[in-house]
Amino acid sequence: MITAAFQSFHPLRAIASLFNFSPRPRVEVSDIPRSDRATIILPVLNEAPRLSNCLDSLIAQPQEAAEILVVDGGSTDGTQEIVMRYRARDERVRLIDASPVDPAWTGKAWGLHVGLQSSDANSEWILCVDADVRASPELLRSLLHHAAWTGVSSFSVATTQRLSGAAEALIHPALLTTLIYRFGSPGRATKNVHKALANGQCFISRRDTLLRTGAFQAARSSLCEDITIARRLAECGEAVGFYEAQGLIEVRMYDDWRETWRNWPRSLPMRDQYFGWREWLGLLKVLLFQALPSPVFLLCAISGRFSLLAFAAGALVLLRLGVMIGTARAYNPRPWSYWLSPLLDLPVALKLFASALTRRHVWRGKVYLRRGGGAFEPVDNCPAAAKQPIH
Repeated sequence: MITAAFQSFHPLRAIASLFNFSPRPRVEVSDIPRSDRATIILPVLNEAPRLSNCLDSLIAQPQEAAEILVVDGGSTDGTQEIVMRYRARDERVRLIDASPVDPAWTGKAWGLHVGLQSSDANSEWILCVDADVRASPELLRSLLHHAAWTGVSSFSVATTQRLSGAAEALIHPALLTTLIYRFGSPGRATKNVHKALANGQCFISRRDTLLRTGAFQAARSSLCEDITIARRLAECGEAVGFYEAQGLIEVRMYDDWRETWRNWPRSLPMRDQYFGWREWLGLLKVLLFQALPSPVFLLCAISGRFSLLAFAAGALVLLRLGVMIGTARAYNPRPWSYWLSPLLDLPVALKLFASALTRRHVWRGKVYLRRGGGAFEPVDNCPAAAKQPIH
């Protein structure tokens, strides 16, 4: 195992993995009608402020979207009333009351599970989206076209990000870039559990595949349910893809930089039952190749000592600039402060390590405690949890 770890962490290999100069497939825009039927599952909880924009884009999907299931986990802010108004506009919209959430499940995973169980058996496909997305009318047909073209039947896409302002544009890109350093650029499919990447904001898979693999059940106690679903599919021998999507879908994840800093690092380390030494090495890559080169190069420049270390750090700084140029297309519009986001690389790397080590997380007012296997469990289901210290 030590030899394998060294080989996977060899600096040249780690750097080369960031780039693949061969053409990478992406989801091309297509409006060609298809015979496939799909169920769209939208799990929600108190999403009234942004639900209308999402549903407007979903009811604009063509007839391939046979039903749009809004699975509510117990909203109290008028979410259900909004859904019923859209039901009056489009009969494909259906409200599924999934409350109360099973205490052994996290909220979104429960919503996905209930949605899948409630879906029409005649639907060949399940498209999962979040309430903060806005989809192009061509989204579903483009995804189905991509599945037919590539033969990959389970995949997600990199969404276009809309930020709240200059402050978030410092933090969000630095967090997003950690995915590039750990997994490389989008445009591939893999059956390797430790290389599978997913984005729960827009994920599509065959219905029978999800039922056969129990992918949603595998994520029932995960705080990174999209990654756990992808890892479960890969564990069952399914190829899982992650692709760019040419602006077919956009998302505003958080309302401000404080929410981004507080919430995204909770799931970004991807700590679940599949987390192991390879994932720790991925976080170490972020620290060594993304976060540390700039301060090391700056210290060398200040001291006037240009050694082999300074040369290596300078090369990695240039690489970081190249990655930043490459990820710029993920942001529209792109605040000016985006170009200063590498300044946050070191705090971001340390934040991810701290989050990966933390056993107690709070999400949507609910406390989760990590068990020995890596998965999380609500504190209400763990009588001794309240007495345990926070690490």
